[in-house]
Amino acid sequence: MNRIVVIGSGGSGKSTLARRLGQVLDLKVYHLDTLFWRPGWTGTSKEEQREVEHWT
Repeated sequence: MNRIVVIGSGGSGKSTLARRLGQVLDLKVYHLDTLFWRPGWTGTSKEEQREVEHWT
């Protein structure tokens, strides 16, 4: 298994489910908000996004 994507509405338990799956399946968990947003909801640059795409 390479990747699992968890999609859902805000407050639906996506982060909780992702953390549990990561523990059970021994997978690294990435939260897209932390990868693509900076404090104050300032978006990352296209260059930063390209860098993220290479290691995820």
